[in-house]
Amino acid sequence: MSDEFVAFPKIARLARQVIVTEKIDGTNACISINQQGEIRAGSRSRWISVDDDNYGFAAWVAANHNALLELGVGTHHGEWFGHRVGKRQYGLNERRFALFNTSRWNAENRPACCEVVPVLYDGIFDTAAIEACMENLRLNGSRMVAGFMHPEGVIIYHTAADIFFKKTMPNDGAKGKV
Repeated sequence: MSDEFVAFPKIARLARQVIVTEKIDGTNACISINQQGEIRAGSRSRWISVDDDNYGFAAWVAANHNALLELGVGTHHGEWFGHRVGKRQYGLNERRFALFNTSRWNAENRPACCEVVPVLYDGIFDTAAIEACMENLRLNGSRMVAGFMHPEGVIIYHTAADIFFKKTMPNDGAKGKV
């Protein structure tokens, strides 16, 4: 038996703020900027480069270096989506980068080369509100790309727990891939 005490983790309250955004079908990407203004591009699990790219994201980051400096020092996560990226591709002939952090970025304060995932609901956790977001996407299509009628679903960010959940369409409850 170990003498090291393992504390039970703090439990977040469920009835706290959640931010529900549209889940974009593409590839997870990030931009990291250091104090010297050097920029690195990354995928979900590794650093990438123009020579070892992920759907052209590193090349896009290099081409937009100066504009991306507006993001500031830190790591900025988002979704690289559009032409030939993901299953949906949104009927686009180009690729786009949408930032995830809606508490920091919006349409007015983002770099012009970036977009921000659309916020569908911001309020106290409520399964009915989340289902209403899903139904709105089903009926009206994507908020990210107007006119695209096959959105992927939603991301629910629980602020107190600092955790993300997803609901996808049409088979969120189906067994299989997580």
